[in-house]
Amino acid sequence: MSLSPGLQGPASAAPSRTAKLKLIAFKASPFPYEGQPPGRDKPFLDAEKDGRRGHTARGGSIYWEDTTYNDRRTLVFVPKGFDPVRPGLIVVYFHGNQAALERDVWRRQQVPRQMAQSNLNAVLLAPQFAVDALDSSAGQFWEPGAFRRYLEEAAEHLARLHGDPWGSAQFDALGVVIVAYSGGYFPTAWAIRHGGGGRRLRGVIMLDALYGEFDVYLRWIEKRESAFFFSAYSRSVRDENAAFQKLLTERNIDFATAMPGKLSPGSVTFVDTGEEVLHNDFVTKAWVDDPLKDVLAKIPGYSRTPPPKPIQRR
Repeated sequence: MSLSPGLQGPASAAPSRTAKLKLIAFKASPFPYEGQPPGRDKPFLDAEKDGRRGHTARGGSIYWEDTTYNDRRTLVFVPKGFDPVRPGLIVVYFHGNQAALERDVWRRQQVPRQMAQSNLNAVLLAPQFAVDALDSSAGQFWEPGAFRRYLEEAAEHLARLHGDPWGSAQFDALGVVIVAYSGGYFPTAWAIRHGGGGRRLRGVIMLDALYGEFDVYLRWIEKRESAFFFSAYSRSVRDENAAFQKLLTERNIDFATAMPGKLSPGSVTFVDTGEEVLHNDFVTKAWVDDPLKDVLAKIPGYSRTPPPKPIQRR
């Protein structure tokens, strides 16, 4: 797979004949961000040295705007065979700390390949947050309506990449599934807090990621209607998942603790992947190899390959 140099093929609503992957600069990207984060008494860019502006992260490290918070790009991927006419999804992947799109999301974690091999009729968006930093800041996604605007702009980019610049309405109508790995839990919580795409949000997948923001996820689960919630975790976040399960029990919200055959609408599932699974490898090796592929394949109703037609016997 290679980065697409531009449009491929004529404008069409037909299934994609080739896989198309591109890093695209968004206007509605999480960063740059110059506002004041919620709950803080100072602006996000609170440090300055030699003309450079920076942000002081939780651990006290200063990260500079020009190298850490200045990448507007999103990894946009349309797999071969994606059909915008069939029921489909937009999978939005929020990476964790110390990540860069091409190095980690694309090459190391193989997120586009895993999604393509899941046979899910879906396209992928992976926005860049803080570049290669121990920081989970949400940036523009702290602001009400920002994630919705991001999805609106994404529809235009997806239509062009697919080869149909007049078809953004089809992508605007797709359901949304948010996948959070590790520190991606924090911007995911803010996207959900401000609507998360509204009724388009079909589910949230947490991959070793439920570190906090319990109040946000709890309120969303209570009101989620038919959307699913799935959290798989290693020992690094086992205590937090146990604490969250206790909160659900106190509110009489049912949940499962075994890997399901499918992620049924409205289901809540937790899966402990055991002692040997490493947090840093979780996206590529957890309860199975290619766990993202495995969990996406469990979302029912969105198969990229149409089911075989029944044989009519005379």
